[in-house]
Amino acid sequence: MTITATMVPHSRPFIETDELQTAIEVLRSRRLAQGGMVEQFERGMAAYFGLAGGVAVSSGTAALEVALRAFGIGPGDEVVLPSYVCAAPLLAIQRVGAIPRVVDIDLETFAIDPEAARQALTSRTKAMIVPHLFGLPADLTALERLGVPIIEDCAQTLGAMEQRRIVGSVGLLTICSFYATKLLCTGEGGMVLSRDESLLERVRTLREYDEAPSLHPGATNVKMTDLQAAIGLAQLNRLAFFLERRSSIADEYRATLDGTELVKPIVPAGRTHVYYRFVVRMTDLHNQVNGVSTVIARFEDRGVQCRKPVFRSLHRYLELEGFPASEEAERTALSIPLFPSLTDEEVAQVHVALCSEWA
Repeated sequence: MTITATMVPHSRPFIETDELQTAIEVLRSRRLAQGGMVEQFERGMAAYFGLAGGVAVSSGTAALEVALRAFGIGPGDEVVLPSYVCAAPLLAIQRVGAIPRVVDIDLETFAIDPEAARQALTSRTKAMIVPHLFGLPADLTALERLGVPIIEDCAQTLGAMEQRRIVGSVGLLTICSFYATKLLCTGEGGMVLSRDESLLERVRTLREYDEAPSLHPGATNVKMTDLQAAIGLAQLNRLAFFLERRSSIADEYRATLDGTELVKPIVPAGRTHVYYRFVVRMTDLHNQVNGVSTVIARFEDRGVQCRKPVFRSLHRYLELEGFPASEEAERTALSIPLFPSLTDEEVAQVHVALCSEWA
């Protein structure tokens, strides 16, 4: 197998004939804004999760904010969330005026620690945002026992299962992101889904304000376009292939790294992993501040683009202390390229780079 000398990117969208054709059809129709394609995409995603419906919006961040507003969360309310995650959930909480209660993670799974979440609960706790990171579900069973409404963030975990339940079908509200590098992409875009029709109607009221019989003070314009939705529908139709390809590449990486001291992705009993990211932990770096950056630079020299899976933990933005697992993940976690459009030649190039670093 020939190994190319080009850079293997950390991520790349899978865009082929179906996406191109459906986008051209929308362009030819001249109906570009929110319309029939958006409605089809909403129905398709709701059917996938087995939920009552969905409301497509302009981004995953917008989906988080309108979900919080639809649930009535505002000033004085507290929302629990993990520290080791992108900034979107924190920003959404802050924009609605609520109080973020950031907690630590379970280092093995990178997911919110149920015990840490329990200790953060107060009489003002209104909800808990549960991101399922890198393709692995959080421990929804343990989190449900806390008795707090759950908002599932499935931006990275479409198709994963927890105790035979599809991730995204458990919480009161479910959030999706369709950014260009997500499991299913529309370029930009997001969606709020739920089994509660009244909540969905409130989300629709917040998504747009044109021709509304009355105005909600929180209403804005965060609609998805038909052009985006058409691409999303094409992607949804082959999501099973995407997940199969990701699993196959993950198996190859595991075989390559077998016998090394790296901590490879774990899959606890009762859960499945869809490998949005293949994240390893380099335990020898736990006392090195810039260790991950040095490793990333070495991989780039070998033509492979790796990344820190989370740029900065939320507790550091908030200048909080007492998050040892999140800080350990920041110091030691590395994301290796894994996406459906990764070619066999590129997988071989990653294999050589992995062996050069850790053989």
